[in-house]
Amino acid sequence: MMDVNEIRQYLPHRYPFLLVDRVVELNLNESIVAYKNVTINEPFFNGHFPNHPVMPGVLIIEAMAQAAGILGFKTMDKKPEDGSIYYFVGSDKARFKRPVVPGDRLQLEAKIVTEKRGIWKFECKATVDGELACSASILCADRKI
Repeated sequence: MMDVNEIRQYLPHRYPFLLVDRVVELNLNESIVAYKNVTINEPFFNGHFPNHPVMPGVLIIEAMAQAAGILGFKTMDKKPEDGSIYYFVGSDKARFKRPVVPGDRLQLEAKIVTEKRGIWKFECKATVDGELACSASILCADRKI
C-alpha cells in the first residue's frame, strides 16, 4: 500500500499531472493495482465537454502509464532522485469502453509482459466499479537523466 506522499517519491509528476492517488496492491516483477479519484475539481473538466464532463481518454492512458511507472521503478529499486526517468514511449491496442466522469474511482491495473534493454511492456486496464473503461498495451523506457 502506498499513499500519495510515497507515490511522489517514485513519480516525477506533480499537480495537475499526478494521476495516481493510492496504490493498493504491488507485486514486484509482476503487477500493480492503484486508483485515481476523479472529481469535478480536475482542471481538464473546465474545457473538456464542460456541460457533460468526461475524463479525456489520453489522461486515462497516462494514469495507466503512471501506475506502470511506479511498478517499474519499484521493481528496479530506483527513484527519479537516483537520476532515472521512466518515459512513456508507446501505446498499442487502446480501447475505450465507457466514459469516466466526476465521482468515479478509476482503478488502474498494470502487469509486466516483458523487459528488454530498459524497454518495458505492460498490459494495462482501467475500470470503474468493475466495469472496463479502457485497456491498452503500454511501453515505457527507463533512461538516465
